[in-house]
Amino acid sequence: MDRVILHCDLNCFYASVELLSRPDLAKVPTAVCGDPASRHGIILAKNEPAKRCGVQTAETIWQARKKCPDLVLLPPHHALYREYSRKVNAVYDQYTDLVEPFGIDESWLDVTGTLHLFGGDPRQLADTLRARIRRELGLSLSVGVSFNKVFAKLGSDYKKPDATTVISRENWRRIVWPLPVWDLLYVGGAARKLLHQYGIDTIGQLASCRRSTLETLMGKLGVQLHDYANGLDTDPVRSRFDAEPVKSVGNGTTFPQNLTARRQVHDALAVLSDSVATRLRHAGLYAGGIQVTVRTPDFRDRSRQRQLPAPTHLIRELSGTAMELADQLWTPPSPIRALTVTAIHLVPEGEAYQQEDLFADPAPRRERQEQLEAAMDRIRGKYGSGAIAFGAARADHDDQEEPLP
Repeated sequence: MDRVILHCDLNCFYASVELLSRPDLAKVPTAVCGDPASRHGIILAKNEPAKRCGVQTAETIWQARKKCPDLVLLPPHHALYREYSRKVNAVYDQYTDLVEPFGIDESWLDVTGTLHLFGGDPRQLADTLRARIRRELGLSLSVGVSFNKVFAKLGSDYKKPDATTVISRENWRRIVWPLPVWDLLYVGGAARKLLHQYGIDTIGQLASCRRSTLETLMGKLGVQLHDYANGLDTDPVRSRFDAEPVKSVGNGTTFPQNLTARRQVHDALAVLSDSVATRLRHAGLYAGGIQVTVRTPDFRDRSRQRQLPAPTHLIRELSGTAMELADQLWTPPSPIRALTVTAIHLVPEGEAYQQEDLFADPAPRRERQEQLEAAMDRIRGKYGSGAIAFGAARADHDDQEEPLP
């Protein structure tokens, strides 16, 4: 028996929530954006009139206003968005206990076991949900209905706004295969570019590729995408109350002024590594690797990652590797707009292992470092996160310092 899965996607969510209190802007091109003064001036969401003008999410404000000079800009209210997201998911909970959020404005619902309680017609249930969300919360919803999660999400994207699309066993090839390959879940910019080089621009072309060829080109991702394109996704819908394994722990920041000196960059990485290390310890996790991402003023990102000699959650070990990676990615005085440090290949505390390394710190020294950072955690827990910092992990570095040799 096939599963019955819905993917519910709130249309223009941030903008729609804002317009609940500004109905006068419903037919006016409007966007929610970050604060240009704090260098977060990008479009976070836009309404349908702005979308018709060509305004796109994640582009800069000046780019959006070139397309739409009369664009009305509103500041974001994230607490309000979280409140409405909870309200929407509370409605979904009335139809199934298998509700898996995918971001703040999207959720999968597995109604296989409960559909008979609501009339037995998947399309009718989707239409009922859309009507309820509009009537009770004033928001519009697009719903995809299918036999797996990937196709359900494709269905919610297929017609917008405020539509239901059913992708069934009978019609999925006709609907799915002509779609551009980047519509498929997890096909990002790099994968899209790589596939295009081999003449793969539609989901149908991806489906007809040899599985082994995609595995050679893209590793496990290639095999996964081949399955998706052929309707073979078996990933279950998890209840949002089931804890999802943490795959990475990261922290990033956009700076008020571009960083150009090595000392500035290293100090910033130390602060970010301190935050990541603290969160790892609180979660009882160790990092098996580190990734650093550098963003330039023109919003171009470069990333590099490295496996660590042994899993760790110590500030000094994380920050040292992060600094080495940054030095490989960046040459001063090229300006840096933002930095991100991410701990990857995480393992639980009980599974962390220590490999022997002739050049590693002796065990007593490492044990002292563990004790030191545990003491820092206790001090911060009692007096606040800013009560103590480790070494170079300070936020008040001198922006006028000369670059290190």
